[in-house]
Amino acid sequence: MSKDELYKIILPEEKIPKFWYNVQADMPNLPEPGLNPQTLKPLAPSDLEPLFARELIMQEVSRERFIEIPNEVRDLYKQYRPSPLYRARQLEKALGTSSRIYYKYEGVSPVGSHKLNSALPQVFYNKIEGIKRISTETGAGQWGTALSLACKLFGLEAMVYMVKVSYNQKPYRRSIMELYGATCVPSPSPLTESGRKILSRNPDSGGSLGIAISEAVEDAATRDDTHYSLGSVLNHVCLHQTVIGQEVKEALELVDDYPDVLIACCGGGTNFAGMAFPFIPDKLAGKNIRLVAVEPAACPTLTKGAFAYDFGDSVGLVPAFKMYTLGHDFMPSGIHAGGLRYHGDSALVSQLYHDGLIEAVAVKQNATFEAAMMFAQTECIVPAPESAHAIRAAIDEAMKADQEGVKKTIVFNLSGHGLIDLYSYDLYLSGKMEDVEFSDAEMQDSLKTLPRV
Repeated sequence: MSKDELYKIILPEEKIPKFWYNVQADMPNLPEPGLNPQTLKPLAPSDLEPLFARELIMQEVSRERFIEIPNEVRDLYKQYRPSPLYRARQLEKALGTSSRIYYKYEGVSPVGSHKLNSALPQVFYNKIEGIKRISTETGAGQWGTALSLACKLFGLEAMVYMVKVSYNQKPYRRSIMELYGATCVPSPSPLTESGRKILSRNPDSGGSLGIAISEAVEDAATRDDTHYSLGSVLNHVCLHQTVIGQEVKEALELVDDYPDVLIACCGGGTNFAGMAFPFIPDKLAGKNIRLVAVEPAACPTLTKGAFAYDFGDSVGLVPAFKMYTLGHDFMPSGIHAGGLRYHGDSALVSQLYHDGLIEAVAVKQNATFEAAMMFAQTECIVPAPESAHAIRAAIDEAMKADQEGVKKTIVFNLSGHGLIDLYSYDLYLSGKMEDVEFSDAEMQDSLKTLPRV
């Protein structure tokens, strides 16, 4: 079959990357150092040892361009990697566009999203260090599901604090976590001092990722057998996700194509990082490629946030990083892309955005679900609400190119399927979904408690 007829490009197993790509080796400006949350002094590796495996701490600060993927992790990657790169021919036809649209489909993983790419190595490194239990947070439940499976595969216990609004909206995410042997509780919970503090102020709190992080960190810090695991934001999580972008490059080479625009949704930033970071060296070498992060208008961290030091959680238990932030006290609305409801962004993504190497756009809920419906009806896959943000931006880019009379190659990351997000689709189909935007007044109010550095 000729490349002009292909619907999907599937690389052989031997093309699974053998190394993760570390963008810190090539960044013109590295992020400012993280700060100890108690002293606000630069972090030392020993500050992180109560929470993270030593190998993950080393990856967090490494400047090596490539870091080898352990054989034990790569063997498990073989269950679903390389993931397919699809040409969105039916979507192109429905749009009437002359541009080429591709999507990398991470929903083929056992948990239905890209999150397993980092859950497997994180649990592996904790396993070989003798850790028996992992605590974590989850928004929409994708990360909690991935960590639950990884813990089961390596024989560790998993404790998941799930943002309460998503816990109630997406009960089957909890079911899958429990099916894999994890314990999942709604956050804020009465199990931690952090949770009890929030509940005392607001017994009806729907929670946030910042609150859930506080609970999971406190859980790990108070038990010798437990480490904490984060599914986004941190450098080592960005690192693990770069298998995505590396495979995209390999697949496009087979059809002699290259992106004009590369797109991924962005909450904490690692989904976007995994797609975009392997293309940063090309951008720095002068390649004409745009790298676009897409976020919800209800939580517009890059497009409206302040570039400042802030804590990664609501209570101030985890380090402060220089990042784009809406303030750690920011309480996002209960939008249905729960994985994008985070007040801050990866320090690496933030620095690259600050330096103008990547772009960001914010889109509204109804327009996002409109794009998701069109995609489902043409490409036959029900996308996760988070991934639908990238679909919206890809459609907008194709329409803009047509208006300008140019043909573009547009590639986006379909980071997961939405088969457990049908509550959200029901709301959209019934006309009950609201567009929520973040006001300037809310912005100024939420930044009042930024740490003074």
